[in-house]
Amino acid sequence: MSATAAPVRAADRAPRRDLSQLGVCALLLGLGVLVAADAATLSQGLVDEGVVGPRPVPYVVAAGLVVTAAVLAVDVLRGGRGEAEDGEDVDLGAGTDWARLGLLALVFTANVLLVERLGWVVSAALFFGATAKVLGGRSLLRAVAVGAVLSLLTFYFFWVVLGIQLPPGVLDGVL
Repeated sequence: MSATAAPVRAADRAPRRDLSQLGVCALLLGLGVLVAADAATLSQGLVDEGVVGPRPVPYVVAAGLVVTAAVLAVDVLRGGRGEAEDGEDVDLGAGTDWARLGLLALVFTANVLLVERLGWVVSAALFFGATAKVLGGRSLLRAVAVGAVLSLLTFYFFWVVLGIQLPPGVLDGVL
């Protein structure tokens, strides 16, 4: 028998903790603290009516970020690892479609610039339709129609339920 030990194969080794994931935990924790600190500077403002104003929402988000960071840190320190995604139907060898990405950026910029002039309903309908077409939708007219329905629903949800008026734009007397 030889005094030297047989080499250990990679498959026989104990799984190594991926401590780089602790960086994600630190990022989430820092973001949670930042959101909580920023929320502390908020004033109740004009929304003093009712039970819940805008102040509690950032605190809920901050608490969610801190709890997520803590749970993830415990999992990583116990040896948990994220597994590679097997179910994605993505060609990893394909490059970035810069033309499509540029068109999406252009559509988004146009929406930002036109929302005050055209109003929420028209701008969001055009944004939805153009985005769907850039991403491969077949019918621009159908996408704009779906966008119009969705933007009308969100317009009235913000106005009636939340009490926030989105810009009506060209439909000022109609809505």
